Amino acid sequence: MSIGRWAPLSHPDVESVDIDDVLRALADPTRRQIMRLLMTGGDRACGTFGLPVAASTLSHHFRTLRNAGILRQYDDGRQRMNTLRLDELETRFPGLVRTVLDAG
Repeated sequence: MSIGRWAPLSHPDVESVDIDDVLRALADPTRRQIMRLLMTGGDRACGTFGLPVAASTLSHHFRTLRNAGILRQYDDGRQRMNTLRLDELETRFPGLVRTVLDAG
């Protein structure tokens, strides 16, 4: 029997990414920290962020970022990997993500 985390993931098309969803997702300091870590270190597995939150809370943050169209998740063997969609977001909302991250 497969476990839930290996269920297929959906990611919104960049054209359907809503600025309100992006801003709500980036309003949380933990999610901004996830973004900064991905910007400086490239793709990372979910368990490698070292943030002081419970695994279930971290999963919630990843799901929020994915549903907002900010990151893409994919499975690599037994790990769920995270990568930013920064180029796509830059095309949709020029300068927005970097401005928010620089501000807070």
